[in-house]
Amino acid sequence: MKKSDFIRFFASGFYSGYSPQVPGTTGTLPIWLAALLLFPGHQTIIISLAVILTLLSVYLAGEAEKIWGHDSKKIVIDEWAGMMITLILVPFTIPNYIIALMAFRVTDVLKIFPARSAESLPGGWGVTADDVVAGIQANILTRLTVYILFNYILTG
Repeated sequence: MKKSDFIRFFASGFYSGYSPQVPGTTGTLPIWLAALLLFPGHQTIIISLAVILTLLSVYLAGEAEKIWGHDSKKIVIDEWAGMMITLILVPFTIPNYIIALMAFRVTDVLKIFPARSAESLPGGWGVTADDVVAGIQANILTRLTVYILFNYILTG
């Protein structure tokens, strides 16, 4: 495997970023499914993956930009990092993880301050930083939603 093949494979989230429709969402699904099915609620793994994927994303996104151009839609390793950040300390239930997925996609698409300005960082830093910010925002949004939903709305 050539270095460029390695970059394409991992930066695109095992090619999930090649989807012609909503590549950010399609690219987020593999890591979300892994969290849901392979290590549900294992916070040590989720935190470790959040750190590892963030660091990998900075490198891989920077290298992938040399292949595909600036912040190509095919690059989704940054979504993987952001999704893992979203899941940190979120209590494991399927509804909570669905809320987390939706919260991450919304915050990633809307680029709520300071996410948009984080994109202006150079290279892989800019590609990754906005998703890190979106992941932090989505984590807070998820935890608030879960708290309000299950402590006030569903319990009456």
